Amino acid sequence: MRKMRNDILKGVFLVALGATSYGMLATFVKLAYKDGFTTAEVTSSQFIYGIIGVLIINLFQKFNNKEKAVQASSKNIAQLMIAGTSLGMTSVFYYLCVRYIDVSIAIVLLMQTVWMGVLLEWFLDKKLPSTQKIVSVIIVLFGTFLATKLYEFNIKLDWRGIFWGILAAASFTTTMFTANKVALGISSAQRSLYMLLGGAVIVFTFSAFTQVGSLNLDIFKNYGLFLALFGTIIPPMLLNAGFPKTGLGLGSIVASLELPVSVMMAYLILKEEVVIWQWFGILLIILAIVIMNINFSKKKV
Repeated sequence: MRKMRNDILKGVFLVALGATSYGMLATFVKLAYKDGFTTAEVTSSQFIYGIIGVLIINLFQKFNNKEKAVQASSKNIAQLMIAGTSLGMTSVFYYLCVRYIDVSIAIVLLMQTVWMGVLLEWFLDKKLPSTQKIVSVIIVLFGTFLATKLYEFNIKLDWRGIFWGILAAASFTTTMFTANKVALGISSAQRSLYMLLGGAVIVFTFSAFTQVGSLNLDIFKNYGLFLALFGTIIPPMLLNAGFPKTGLGLGSIVASLELPVSVMMAYLILKEEVVIWQWFGILLIILAIVIMNINFSKKKV
């Protein structure tokens, strides 16, 4: 019992660190924009460093576990690369969203994955969502109303930011769904590598069509490595290690830390204004995630 409790606490710590890493990203993307870098430069540098880093991890695991490692089949690779395109789209869409609106609002739009996931599940399973999930969706929508300051009728939100934010949430919902369904028999490092390669196809295509002139290579030394470490390499490793220990329900609740961390970073570093009603809306969204997953947590314990 004590060992189980320690494992759960360790899992909570790992998931919390992973979520915190993700929560830091958007603030530094915003800083990169202020330094004159483009979305193409930010996403390209992150994916290039990310692929190199995950490739090194794969090589290390391959040499250390020659007999145990299950190699991905050509079918696995194709499935993961296709699934990874949604990962690339999430990065592009979310970083475009951050270009036009505050980080504290962009992260709230990304969290619309809560109700989008319920809709996707309903569509695929052909089964009405439970009362628990419907209540959670209503709370999320009301929390979003407060967190994005829509109650201020004179608020000016750039429609481009809202558009890209909703698209980011939709693609992120697809990423989460496919990541838990495709090629589960191989190592998480291999899965991450092939999904990144699939995402890179989207990112590099976007860069080719939108980048005016050559890439500013300063992005690689100023922001690229940091974004790759805390957005592409470290968080998936922490989450993959933590979720089996916490269980899906408790892990999802802890992972929602990404939301307040992102808002707090924007408040402290970017000096974005975050009023009390926005914090209340954020708490409501986290509450909705807790309500949606609390039964799973009980089952795990």
